[in-house]
Amino acid sequence: MRLTTLLERIDYKCIQGSVDREVKDVIYDSRKASEGSLFICIRGAVADGHSFAKDVAEKGAAVLVVEEPVEVPDQVTVILVEDTRYAMAVISAAYFGYPAEKLKVIGITGTKGKTTTTYMVKSILENAGYKVGLIGTIEAIIGNKVIPASNTTPESYIIQQYFAEMVKEGCDCVVMEVSSQGLMLHRTAGFTFELGIFTNIEPDHIGPAEHDSFEDYMHCKGLLFKQCKVGIVNADAEHLEEVLKRHTCTIETYGIDKEADLRATNVQLVSRPGYLGIAYDLTGLMNFHVEIDCPGKFSIYNSLTAIAICRHFKVSEENIIKALAGAKVKGRIEMVKVSDEFTLMIDYAHNAMALESLLTTLRDYNPHRLVCLFGCGGNRSKLRRYEMGEVSGKLADLTIITSDNPRYEEPQDIIDDIKIGISKTDGKYVEIIDRKEAIAYAIHHGEPGDIVILAGKGHEDYQEIKGKKYPMDERDLIRDILAGV
Repeated sequence: MRLTTLLERIDYKCIQGSVDREVKDVIYDSRKASEGSLFICIRGAVADGHSFAKDVAEKGAAVLVVEEPVEVPDQVTVILVEDTRYAMAVISAAYFGYPAEKLKVIGITGTKGKTTTTYMVKSILENAGYKVGLIGTIEAIIGNKVIPASNTTPESYIIQQYFAEMVKEGCDCVVMEVSSQGLMLHRTAGFTFELGIFTNIEPDHIGPAEHDSFEDYMHCKGLLFKQCKVGIVNADAEHLEEVLKRHTCTIETYGIDKEADLRATNVQLVSRPGYLGIAYDLTGLMNFHVEIDCPGKFSIYNSLTAIAICRHFKVSEENIIKALAGAKVKGRIEMVKVSDEFTLMIDYAHNAMALESLLTTLRDYNPHRLVCLFGCGGNRSKLRRYEMGEVSGKLADLTIITSDNPRYEEPQDIIDDIKIGISKTDGKYVEIIDRKEAIAYAIHHGEPGDIVILAGKGHEDYQEIKGKKYPMDERDLIRDILAGV
């Protein structure tokens, strides 16, 4: 591909060599450098791509894209840009032939609800006959291909590669989770979203390797609304005005508490053994009755978001209702049938905020007992352990403390930290290090009317111990327990 084609949509200065040349490949990992490649020097958290300039030039790289001058042989073209991450996004889009222009791209941002909503949207649109790609926290889905995710929002090159594969597979649209980090690092630059969605925001991801402050976090979330045609936002969300500051898109709203373009009214909890759900009447731009087999107020918001999106794709009420009733997300309030007398579910809640939200929601269903099984990850903040222990001690009738991903720590040491948090409450608990044994205890001691939650692992299908990931899927563990294995 001609270098001038790759650079046609960015501002740059050629400070060495010529732009009149061919490029065989675009890379940002120095280990992949080869004859005729274009290497983009990215400043990462661990390494700075500029320090590998000589190395990639020796491997035959023809072009370097940089933020500062580098010393390389004269035959290498050096392109200076203001921000190499932004340049990578735009160059990648050009390299793959601007695939986003052949798709309707839906981007969902927010502290909570992104994952569940993406799967709901995918389910509804596919039920209506669309072919839908997905990029998110758990996986990317392209046709029949499923690619496990390492980031909620991948690097811009990977996004463009996925888009190109989706176009090749005949996808009409793609729904993707858009993290604040992804927006801050320009991973979604180089294209325009058809729809940008805002679910909610709470203080999170604040720290040295993420955002400097809550204000910065809100600002980064808001960048989506300068990059989409239509913004669909939660009217009830706190800090909505700050997130939407200087937006450039048309805005639509959904909500429960405030007037909105789409609103849920007459909300009812639906409960029977092995099933928890919620029902409501939708009013506004669309009017019909909705029931979903997912508990809690946040499930209403997730479904409202999905409906608001699918309205733009002219999906019928019948298709929306049918798809919502069957939409499932692995590891997100995932109910697993183990008994006719009590309810068991798997959820990814792995910090105090998520666990508190989940347990508070389940309390509304007036269970006989609320039983919470969880552990905490090793080599992570001890504060999380104290907080999760305290939350479960306050809100659960019984806590079963077990292992999560102990990593390089001793499981018993992690459990002892969790117990420090529980000791601040009157909560009852048992401790069982082996997670399968702990789950077996929860199942065999279930009482009529109980709600049992297995928290922390969610969609994960492994357990990390001493640097190695061992296969462990809670669904398989439950199956073995019920079979007496």
